[in-house]
Amino acid sequence: MNIQIFGSTKSFDTKKAERFFKERNIKVQVINIKEKPMSKGELTSVVNALGDLDKIIDPKAKDKNALALIKYSPDETKFEKLLDSQQLLKLPIVRNKQRATVGVDEKTWAAWIEEK
Repeated sequence: MNIQIFGSTKSFDTKKAERFFKERNIKVQVINIKEKPMSKGELTSVVNALGDLDKIIDPKAKDKNALALIKYSPDETKFEKLLDSQQLLKLPIVRNKQRATVGVDEKTWAAWIEEK
């Protein structure tokens, strides 16, 4: 397993995801997106795994202006705007090779472990 957790050090859900894997003795790579934002390739991989760009946008994000800008942007420009405004991402984003989840999704994570 190659688990990557994109999140924030202040995010309770990010800590919960990290704890979930550590309790099961699975090594994880935790990336603080405030220090090292997701690359275009990483974000593309997550969007492809989820099948929808809107699934990774946090409707409760603090920056309401940026949220509105992305919400009402044409689909062809949403991705680039989200790449520039990663504070709008719903956290944590957990990747396992070509698969990904957004938010706390222990059921899916457990299924990944079972497949191992």
